[in-house]
Amino acid sequence: MIPLTGPLRNSWDAALIVIGACIMALAFNLFLLPNHIASGGVAGISIIASEVMGIEPAYTQWVFNIPLFVAGYLLLGHQASIRSLLGTIVLPMFIYLTRDLPAPTTNPLLGALYGGIGVGIGLGIVFRGRGSTGGMAILAQIIHKLTGFSMSFCVILTDGTVILLAGLLLKPEQALYALIGLFVTSKMIDAVELGFSNSKVAYIISDEIEPMRLAILNDLDRGLTKLNAQGGYTGDDRTVFMVVVGQNEASRLKTIVRAVDPDAFVIISNAHEVLGKGFKLPG
Repeated sequence: MIPLTGPLRNSWDAALIVIGACIMALAFNLFLLPNHIASGGVAGISIIASEVMGIEPAYTQWVFNIPLFVAGYLLLGHQASIRSLLGTIVLPMFIYLTRDLPAPTTNPLLGALYGGIGVGIGLGIVFRGRGSTGGMAILAQIIHKLTGFSMSFCVILTDGTVILLAGLLLKPEQALYALIGLFVTSKMIDAVELGFSNSKVAYIISDEIEPMRLAILNDLDRGLTKLNAQGGYTGDDRTVFMVVVGQNEASRLKTIVRAVDPDAFVIISNAHEVLGKGFKLPG
């Protein structure tokens, strides 16, 4: 893939933000709103307002998003907030335009799962476009800046408040469904941003340095990186091999390592995304 730069990259980012916002709006109107699942954020507030006061959700989102955008612009600076402007405008617009679509299910659990998946995919696409949909994310950033609390705590504080209100003003079980939806959303965002890579990264510590190097290069036909390390207990200098392999190669790697050095220390973990020759090209 040819890297995008300049105006072409900005146009691509804008397209991703619009596409992501459209997917989020569909998930909102098809699954979350009909099943009264306020899974955090301004979207959750708009569901509560719709149920309690009968206010059109798109109006509530505009009413909250625009002042939050202005506050973010003033307190966080234009670079931090300008990327959220497009999402702030188009998400409520798409929610308004798709408001009359029929709900595929009235089962709240299915609504939470499908809605969480849709919002997560859409939001992940928006993030890939280097944008955001504004709302409570901006409020969390403001609280983080003013109080010094960690960003994760500020996000939990803002979304948790909305979910608590849903439990109090709607039904207690709605808070549980909202938590399920929020959890699924977070997992889908990770999947869209980081990919569904099955690659593994292995760290191998062995006294058989040269035989191990040759076995990985020749028998496994994979490149490797030698890292200089020091034993925490002995203080001795050690060599650590870092090897990235596909899912189907992990078992073969363990067999090769065991054959060369049965006493080797091996750590294998998931690699969410691997960019470079032999894997996914950066783009």
